[in-house]
Amino acid sequence: DMKTQNIFLKNGKIRLGDFGIARVLDNTKDFANTCIGTPYYMSPELFKAQAYSYKSDVWALGCVLYEMCNLRHAFDAQSIHGLSVKILRGSYPPINTMYSKSLRDLIGRMLSVKPQQRPTILDILNRMF
Repeated sequence: DMKTQNIFLKNGKIRLGDFGIARVLDNTKDFANTCIGTPYYMSPELFKAQAYSYKSDVWALGCVLYEMCNLRHAFDAQSIHGLSVKILRGSYPPINTMYSKSLRDLIGRMLSVKPQQRPTILDILNRMF
């Protein structure tokens, strides 16, 4: 479950926690079909109860990066229905312009409603800032 509450900083090192339901897909073309996650970080495909892949993790990471930049959730609402509407539309406030256009563009791609438009993890790691 990728979310800010599961990211820990200790002695200058970042660690991820809470792998209670972590699952490895044998092939990148495989999809999982369970519904898991924290609503603020759930991808559109999870809200639609569709098959999902690592691209849902890319979405969640985009939500985390957005939250780190703006100090609030990318998608927020008073109800789960309102939240799902915003997520399914990909509707979020702009990222603070004090951050580079490159970073804002990357987060925007990570929060693409269509999974195939999101970058791969390798694409993200190869970005120069």
